[in-house]
Amino acid sequence: MNGNGNVLDLARSVLRTEADAILGLMDRLGADFERAVQILFECRGRVIVTGMGKSGIICRKIAATLSSTGTSAFFLHPAEAIHGDLGAIREDDVVMALSHSGETEELIRLLESIRRIGSKLIAITGCPASTLGRAADVTLDCSISEEACPMNLVPTASTTASLALGDALAMTLLVRKGFREEQFAAYHPGGKLGKRLMSVESVMHGGDAAPRVLVTAAMPDIIHEMSSKRLGMTSVVGPDGRLAGVFTDGDLRRLMMARPPNAVLALTAGEAMTPNPLTISRTMLAVEALRIMETHKITSVIVVDDDRRIAGVVHLHDLWPKF
Repeated sequence: MNGNGNVLDLARSVLRTEADAILGLMDRLGADFERAVQILFECRGRVIVTGMGKSGIICRKIAATLSSTGTSAFFLHPAEAIHGDLGAIREDDVVMALSHSGETEELIRLLESIRRIGSKLIAITGCPASTLGRAADVTLDCSISEEACPMNLVPTASTTASLALGDALAMTLLVRKGFREEQFAAYHPGGKLGKRLMSVESVMHGGDAAPRVLVTAAMPDIIHEMSSKRLGMTSVVGPDGRLAGVFTDGDLRRLMMARPPNAVLALTAGEAMTPNPLTISRTMLAVEALRIMETHKITSVIVVDDDRRIAGVVHLHDLWPKF
């Protein structure tokens, strides 16, 4: 077998071993997992995730996932905890400790203090009968048959399994809390995720930037409004200020093809508009607005309030670059 074959075979073996480690967790989920979720759900303080070495890196990810889904959490380095940072732990907190062996010295030295403070303790370990496993309020079995390392030494499958179990806890807790997309957006104001979950209000053209004309407006004024606002359309409002219709550059082209230019220029907005256009609310998620525009094959949609007064306009180009 050539060198490339050996590389690919080893890579596939690593992936297979780590996948098997995750799948092996499924049959072990039971009452202990449910109890762990209940403890996290009832937590009135923060979730403090702690572990050494590679486990510590996994702890940081679990804490970040919990924090981004509505559960206040942070990583506490166990070595620093026993050298002065124990003050970060309070009675109403939950400590989640990760250790494959369950005998990590720095974590074991924390146990007495955690019990004295009164915090709940969840252990994720490959050795449930270990010191850590026995001391915890609930212990989750994260044992594996082997590491993906050819020498069976480097933490690979064990850390992958711990991460997956942490994600399972976080996602189950998310559902239990009824965490919604709007809340997720509030925790992710930046990046692609934040943009996908922004509300329509944050991306729409509002105020004077929203094109609008009265139903009595003449065609030259309609064309001027569409050209100056550069959205390829204008909303049409009645004397009461409520939305009456919409007129687009596509409507103008179709009219010009069907009628003499002078006849088109003589029309008013009320005569040329499409009445009762599709509308959305300002609280709708931007990604939902994009879905509506793609479904209905339109490039703009008007945002209205409960009284059908115009709040703004969202254009397809406002959403495409963000997603």
